[in-house]
Amino acid sequence: MSLHSQYEAVIGLECHIQLLTKSKMYSSDSTSFGDWPNTHISEITLGYPGTLPRVNKKAIEFAIRLGLAVQANIHSFNGFARKNYFYPDLPKGYQITQDKTPICTGGKIQFRLKNGERKEVRLIRIHMEEDAGKNLHDIDPFESLVDFNRAGTPLLEMVSEADIRSGEEAYYYLQEIRKLVRYLEICDGNMEEGSLRCDVNISVRKKGEEKFGTKVEVKNLNSFRNVQRAIDYETQRQIEMIERGETIVSETRSFDAINGITFSLRSKEMANDYRYFPEPDLPPVIVTNQHINAVKSVLPPLPNELFEKYTKEYGLSEYDATVLTEDKQLALWFNNLCQYTNNYKAAANWLNVIIKGYLNENAIDIVDFILKPQQIAKIIQLIDDDKISHSAAAQKLFPALLQTPDKDIEALCQELDLFKNTNTDEILPLIEEVLNKYPEKVDEYKKGKKGLIGLFVGEVMKLSKGKADPKLVNQFVREKLDA
Repeated sequence: MSLHSQYEAVIGLECHIQLLTKSKMYSSDSTSFGDWPNTHISEITLGYPGTLPRVNKKAIEFAIRLGLAVQANIHSFNGFARKNYFYPDLPKGYQITQDKTPICTGGKIQFRLKNGERKEVRLIRIHMEEDAGKNLHDIDPFESLVDFNRAGTPLLEMVSEADIRSGEEAYYYLQEIRKLVRYLEICDGNMEEGSLRCDVNISVRKKGEEKFGTKVEVKNLNSFRNVQRAIDYETQRQIEMIERGETIVSETRSFDAINGITFSLRSKEMANDYRYFPEPDLPPVIVTNQHINAVKSVLPPLPNELFEKYTKEYGLSEYDATVLTEDKQLALWFNNLCQYTNNYKAAANWLNVIIKGYLNENAIDIVDFILKPQQIAKIIQLIDDDKISHSAAAQKLFPALLQTPDKDIEALCQELDLFKNTNTDEILPLIEEVLNKYPEKVDEYKKGKKGLIGLFVGEVMKLSKGKADPKLVNQFVREKLDA
């Protein structure tokens, strides 16, 4: 038995979700990303004396959306606090956040691992706060610079229970969060731009033990894969330390993505006391049931709900349902398509394979797709009615329709000569020609080599240039051979 199999990791994640509001959490400054440094700041963002903050109403709505989506308890009384610490990118010298009165407590995130296993992670809380600015160390060779554009941007911090047991689980947990916030349209989920950030708290213990080990925090993780890599490395590091009889120190570490290792930043024992106290310039925000119900009434269908619908009601495979729910706009387009056809498997195949292939090849989104769901449903119906073949539809009709999207589909099929030939008088001579061409194969078939039927049918289809109805050809060939 390996050392790793004797231990388990105990992991909790703190996710910072940057909200897609137009203005900041406590001021009217723009939250636009990528502009010149220090162009979206004001006296309020910089905390000048005599200025007063105001709470962003849209940020509260977004917090309620997320709370409803994860089935959390949404609290009426929402007070704010000052979290005091000094850092160059924190212009006020404190961060306005929620301490003892988070807007949401409880809730859960449900997701699936690569092998299909279902996992549930409980949440402790979701609270509102503002972001800090950004230190820039690679512009001036002698000085560090500060860009305050991000300072004051609304954040939701989602804190999980220590229910995660591996880097893989953390990876899929974060993917589910990104998918969820995108469905809710509260965050773009872009870790590379910092709009979704994650800190990991991790300890290890012998399997079967209930007591937690010494917790280590890993910060500055900028991708899902790096979260997984950092957890896997840190798990192994702590196991090896325990086996050597060394003491694990409670500390904050960072991750070196190039070398795949974590390294110490500072000891937890040396960390400053944040000295929370109530924010005197902000009255509490009261969230009413009426407000919660108004937000609930406009919630979009959520990925887990759609997954259940697609697998149980539509009979799709878990793979198809996973692909369809990965992107909200794709799922909504599929929902629309299913209003016009009940061949859900064919609809999923067309969207997941043919349409997505075209979208990827041309680097466009489904919202910009030129064809309508009704048109794809019509193509599916023509195939189901055995009027055209799937290959003809995919290889000829679909490309032609993209070039002439306003054209009647049946007229286009007629123009392209795609309708199957069901005329017996035309098919039977082709069958006779093929059977006469292969007399020795006919003899082999009659002696029991029934697999040769495919050869005869294929040759007839070639002679008909793919227009003959394969089912009729198969039927007539068998009748001829078995006569």
